[in-house]
Amino acid sequence: MTDPALTPLHLGQTSALPTRPEEAELDYVPNPRPGRNYLVRFAVPEFTSLCPVTGQPDFAHLVIDYAPGDTIVESKSLKLFLGSFRNHAAFHEDCTVGIGERLFTEMKPVWLRIGGYWYPRGGIPIDVFWQSGAPPQDLWLPAQDVPGYRGRG
Repeated sequence: MTDPALTPLHLGQTSALPTRPEEAELDYVPNPRPGRNYLVRFAVPEFTSLCPVTGQPDFAHLVIDYAPGDTIVESKSLKLFLGSFRNHAAFHEDCTVGIGERLFTEMKPVWLRIGGYWYPRGGIPIDVFWQSGAPPQDLWLPAQDVPGYRGRG
């Protein structure tokens, strides 16, 4: 019998972009390779949020890596969740760490890390990193390979 909590709400459906991250519903589906250590990577080169002081847009390249537990995050719901930050005013640190913590808390992966490579604000690029703990020893963990700021490309 299928767990109704693991039935995707967005996949194959027309879904509106949530206006706030708190309204976004992330879908999780069963891990197709349970009991195996493997890495899933999402690269998000066009992430946007708003500066909480000026209201101006901020841009980042996010890299989310995780080793699945019993579930994986469904990518369309993740895109909608990340898109909901377009009108969300928060500092870089809050956005980056908050995304990582929400995914880790809800999905319960074996391990998760997020790198937020933010484009300059006031002439200073801000990079924010968070991980849930030490990665499993036998996990292939490639470098995130987002270059230091020089036009980020």
